[in-house]
Amino acid sequence: MLKHGSGNWPGYGTIINGYRWQDLANDTRSGDSQVSDRAQHFLKALVERYIRDGQPVGSRTLAKDTGLELSPATVRNVMSDLEDLGLVVSPHTSAGRVPTAAGYRMFVDSLLTVRPPSPDDIASLQGRFEFGMDSKTLVETASNLLSGITHLAGVVMLPRHERTAFRQIELLPLSENRVLAILVTSEGEVHNRIVNTDRSFTASELEQASNFLTQLFTGQDIREVRKRLLDDLKHTHANMDQIMVRALALAQGVVESAESRDDCFIAGQTNLMEFGELASMDRLKQLFDAFNKKREILHILDRCIAADGVQIFIGEESGYGLLDDCSLVTTNYRVEGKVIGVLGVIGPTRMDYQRVIPIVDITARLLSAALRQ
Repeated sequence: MLKHGSGNWPGYGTIINGYRWQDLANDTRSGDSQVSDRAQHFLKALVERYIRDGQPVGSRTLAKDTGLELSPATVRNVMSDLEDLGLVVSPHTSAGRVPTAAGYRMFVDSLLTVRPPSPDDIASLQGRFEFGMDSKTLVETASNLLSGITHLAGVVMLPRHERTAFRQIELLPLSENRVLAILVTSEGEVHNRIVNTDRSFTASELEQASNFLTQLFTGQDIREVRKRLLDDLKHTHANMDQIMVRALALAQGVVESAESRDDCFIAGQTNLMEFGELASMDRLKQLFDAFNKKREILHILDRCIAADGVQIFIGEESGYGLLDDCSLVTTNYRVEGKVIGVLGVIGPTRMDYQRVIPIVDITARLLSAALRQ
């Protein structure tokens, strides 16, 4: 996964009054030393045509789109070279070709020219962020705007300072090697989970484990607690009391279930039904299940917190199998120079990157400006 973005960005007013969008475009055209300039030209035309039509692109169409005076045999040879490099593939049902994830990656990194959003898009974005809105309303507005303008799924994390914090955990013995874990958050919410264990525990052991976990994690963000639990279990010290090791394992399950559904807003999931490659019932069911659970998507967004510029995950780059046919375009948003969250869009790998990238970026800047108020 590579970032796509650069340089110093103008402030909020400049975005609305004349943004230098060429700063966002990567015009190096460095490409890959294995790919000739002519082949890159054909790859760019093929990707743009496939994004637009969603149909395999044939040699005749490609020759017309590139405007080059080349014989059909020459075009086929170039396409064969691109296929050998793993940048395009020919579906078994068609003589045309479609980009692979590697082809999209090369297109995004070396061949893409980002175009500025239309005045209508900018007006739609600017007009919906009303100063004085509370932060949750602003975040929900941003996700709806991203979805509505890009016709993809818009996702926005809540500001980090508004995440649910761990306050107390209580572990109670049940029958048949089961433990009832009760987690209380800083907001007074109570999350219960029954955990199956490999042995029975006494009430005294579980009380000791409860006290240990409460003392260790009180006041910490639930998501940070989960990360620490994973790290602690991975790097358990040999001299740690075994009851404490078991306490960490017990806590992991209940903390996972307590990650709040309000940690992020996702809007426009049904937009993905418009794309044929995602429209099978099984595929949609899996995607909607992922959107409902949110957990893995939040993990991906968390990885973008420390990154600069617009981040683009294509296909398997997200590391989440259910999104292997999708791309994510994300960027962070800030208040007083501090990154407090991430927003972006999820869609098919053939999304219109040149339009989506600036929409994601300007939305983040407008959300940052609104939150500062």
